[in-house]
Amino acid sequence: MLRLGHIELDAPFVQAALSGYSDLPMRQVARAYGVPFALNEVMLDKLVVTPGKKQKSILTITDDDHPVGGQLMGANPDDFAHAARAMADAGYDAIDINFGCPVKKVLGRCRGGFLLSQPDAALDIVRRVYDAVGETHPVLVKMRRGMDDSLKSRRDFFTILDGAFEIGVSAVTVHGRTVKQRYVGPSNWSFLAEVKKHVDDRIIIGSGDIFSAEAAMRMLDKTGVDGVSIARGCIGNPWIFEECRTLYTGKPLPPPPSIEHQRDAIAQHFALAVDHYGADKGFKVMRKFGIKYSEHHPCARDVRNAFIAVKSCEDFDHVLSQWYDLLKSWPAVRRREGHGDLIAAGATE
Repeated sequence: MLRLGHIELDAPFVQAALSGYSDLPMRQVARAYGVPFALNEVMLDKLVVTPGKKQKSILTITDDDHPVGGQLMGANPDDFAHAARAMADAGYDAIDINFGCPVKKVLGRCRGGFLLSQPDAALDIVRRVYDAVGETHPVLVKMRRGMDDSLKSRRDFFTILDGAFEIGVSAVTVHGRTVKQRYVGPSNWSFLAEVKKHVDDRIIIGSGDIFSAEAAMRMLDKTGVDGVSIARGCIGNPWIFEECRTLYTGKPLPPPPSIEHQRDAIAQHFALAVDHYGADKGFKVMRKFGIKYSEHHPCARDVRNAFIAVKSCEDFDHVLSQWYDLLKSWPAVRRREGHGDLIAAGATE
């Protein structure tokens, strides 16, 4: 069991906040395959409190989307507090603060990972958010292991980590790369082990290089973290949560998703996307997901190209009927291989 404040999860796995990906349809599909807790894609605090279509979309939570966390990013402590209150009032079950995004544009605006170099400002944000919602909603923090590998970055990291727990946050997610690394090179799991040992019984969720259920179990075993955040590894791969649950209960890993299982998941995701966004936008959103789903298909390159060429809902349906035809004889499905330094376009974790 993983506990996030008053929220009790029956398995220690989390779907991360993924910019441009972890929208409502993706979360709904992930829940169908067993994810116990999911985060909305990271949102700018100012967008949350600015009236309009974007605000309405951000603050729309459905009955089947719980427990769900809302992740915030910004630079102004006052904006963070107002946005956190709005998200809590809208129905989010927890509020997550992003101090990890390594995107250059974000850093240039003093947001995300930049705040790891500003411990006073970061802790002011944590304090404001906690004061706004902490009595009723778990407050979580997402960090990387520092701006870079300097001693100052290390000191700043532990200052923010310890300060956040002293303020009252329920859990901290730590990604094993620095901000400067972005997604290049391996995630430093030994650092995750050091952090978990440092905080003792406080909750640490590990992140980085989780592209399979086996990797999730290795992280739990080797680092001692309390939970695992699955980010790029779950895009177009909702089965990873089902597989994680299976291994976690001591059962053998199930076979990779069959063509039928792939078709079912993609069709469900497509229907949810069209319902959520409308037909004109729904197929465009699903095109990027289709590209990731295609990696499971035995004819991956051809299927990827077919999804790239989609220009309408009819085209998307045609790809499903052609490449996921259950009456055809397909080559054996093999498990998708994860690549730690490949980035899904737009997916910041």
